[in-house]
Amino acid sequence: MKKLRIVFLGTPDIACGFLSRLAGAGHEVVGVISQPDRPVGRGLKICCSPVNALAAELCLNAFKPASKPELHSVIYGLKPDLAVVVAYGRLIPEATLALAGEGFLNVHFSLLPKYRGAAPVQWALLNGEKTTGVTLFWLDKGMDTGPVFMKREEPVLETDDAASLFSRLSAAGADLLEEGVRKIAAGEITREPQAGESSMAPKLTPADSVLDFSLPAAALFNRVRGLACGPRARFNLVLPDRKVAVQVLAAALPPGPVGGSAAGAVLSVEPGGGFVVKCGVGGLLVKTVKPEGKQAMAGAAFLNGLRLKPGDILQ
Repeated sequence: MKKLRIVFLGTPDIACGFLSRLAGAGHEVVGVISQPDRPVGRGLKICCSPVNALAAELCLNAFKPASKPELHSVIYGLKPDLAVVVAYGRLIPEATLALAGEGFLNVHFSLLPKYRGAAPVQWALLNGEKTTGVTLFWLDKGMDTGPVFMKREEPVLETDDAASLFSRLSAAGADLLEEGVRKIAAGEITREPQAGESSMAPKLTPADSVLDFSLPAAALFNRVRGLACGPRARFNLVLPDRKVAVQVLAAALPPGPVGGSAAGAVLSVEPGGGFVVKCGVGGLLVKTVKPEGKQAMAGAAFLNGLRLKPGDILQ
């Protein structure tokens, strides 16, 4: 079995488990590439990416190219057999893709061609999917359009939110990547064109986070789940003296039928727990909220602090 020279490209936390798995797989990780350091936090302190920090811990050569020509130069100098990409965050030019002997293998958190783009896990939850998965595919000049190497399905549980689903997909994806690299080292490489109906999963914006209580409760529940890693689902509460943005951190669908009242009306309150709000169809149990400028709290405590009660309208 051939020992591969591998370049790894990734930036955020979710990519770290993949780098750790590659580093222990018996091949030579000749370089780790992540995006340049960026200012973070209120103090705008310059910090390196999680992948760059892990590369230092693993004593691997780390690079942070700031431009496409610099990225090309770095990879040209490393002369890899294989490049592995996990949430790198930048499109890689076609000329650069030709620099790895076997190609650039990307880990994508959906069953391609469904949910191409930046937020596949979030959109799978927002759309109420029952099944998703991980795809290893070969990068080409398009956006997640390259030929498929391997796939693995993963069920979407009723209890899942973006954090839990990301966690399971990451574990499944790391296993799949390790298996895929073994196959590549053994010369067992396939490149199958993507087949089936395609869909997009664009980056989420603050506008995607708004909870409109005139919509069905199931759609709002899925929005809370899908946005658990940000931007959080929220509604705007209009008070006599101000408007407050309220993030919904946890929600559920209450058992049994939900009665009448206008959309946005508080139907019931669970002492020490949450409250049920009427939606276009059904009701949403709002369990935990975070009002603007305050700490997270139970839904009932939030209503009590504002002297809101069943029958009042959240608007």
